[in-house]
Amino acid sequence: HVQLVESGGGSVEAGGSLRLTCVASGFSGSCMAWFRQVPGKEREAVAVRSLGDAYTYYADSVKGRCSTSPVNYDHTLRLQVDSVIPEDTGIYYCAAGPWVSATRRLRAEGYRYWGQGTQVTVS
Repeated sequence: HVQLVESGGGSVEAGGSLRLTCVASGFSGSCMAWFRQVPGKEREAVAVRSLGDAYTYYADSVKGRCSTSPVNYDHTLRLQVDSVIPEDTGIYYCAAGPWVSATRRLRAEGYRYWGQGTQVTVS
């Protein structure tokens, strides 16, 4: 069965960089993503990657500050956000699933598998 293991959460000083890693064991799909959720708001996509380099998405909130590793057959997605601000605070969830429509892949409903979530706090 599929398991998503997240690592790298914790406190980050404003202006620094946050780095997260997700390893999806047993996963053979074509889409992985990092989502962020804060109290009172919907879970939103931060970064989405297809297998290989065919597709990359970054949310407007992190565009220009965000980078990810290519998703290859190691089924690992690394996320880095530079120059972090307090608004980057939240619970970050790794997600994985099949390749779906452009709209669906940006929504939590488009993913079948989820990590437990890891708290990131920007001080």
